[in-house]
Amino acid sequence: MSLVISTTVYLSDELSESARKKARAWYCEGGLEYEWYDAVYEDFTLICNILGVRLKTRIFTTTGGRSYEKACIWFSGFCCQGDGACFEGLYHYQPGAAQHIRKHAPQDEALHRIADELQAIQQRNLWQLQADIQHQGRYYHEYSMHITVERDSPTGQEATDDADGVLGDALRDLARWLYQQLETQYDWLTSPEAVDEALIAGGYTFTETGQRFG
Repeated sequence: MSLVISTTVYLSDELSESARKKARAWYCEGGLEYEWYDAVYEDFTLICNILGVRLKTRIFTTTGGRSYEKACIWFSGFCCQGDGACFEGLYHYQPGAAQHIRKHAPQDEALHRIADELQAIQQRNLWQLQADIQHQGRYYHEYSMHITVERDSPTGQEATDDADGVLGDALRDLARWLYQQLETQYDWLTSPEAVDEALIAGGYTFTETGQRFG
């Protein structure tokens, strides 16, 4: 025998503070399943292009048989030691990178420093350094990137002794910068203000105690 049960539901701004905390927790656990990091990835790809990093891509096929490319960028976080971000790509000297990055991100001193370090080590090697960046292992952070540095010299000149270290450090600093942007975006999206706004915009309804219903 079927029964009809009537339940009163509420929007998040109609809940008590304790119930609203439960509603926020529900959203943070499942509401960010969409690719919230896409905007950060897009900006990072543009920054890589400015600095001379061409990100590698992977091919994915949908259930409908359509193929699309995604940049080789990964991250894990944001609660465990060892969380971080990494990427795969090919690096070569990009003229004017230091100036162009300042136009793109005039207030970002970390990016300015990375661009300056790349320019300085390239200058010491006559703008001939290249690097292959590959992810290795099961973890995602700056030290899971294996970076191979070479000097493309027509006369066979070797890279300076500091080339591996300086170039590798700059590229790992770039991975750290990416992780910081992702963490900042995530912290904002899961802040009480942003979650409350998303709950209202989505029309989500809850019981009086803050349990999702409807």
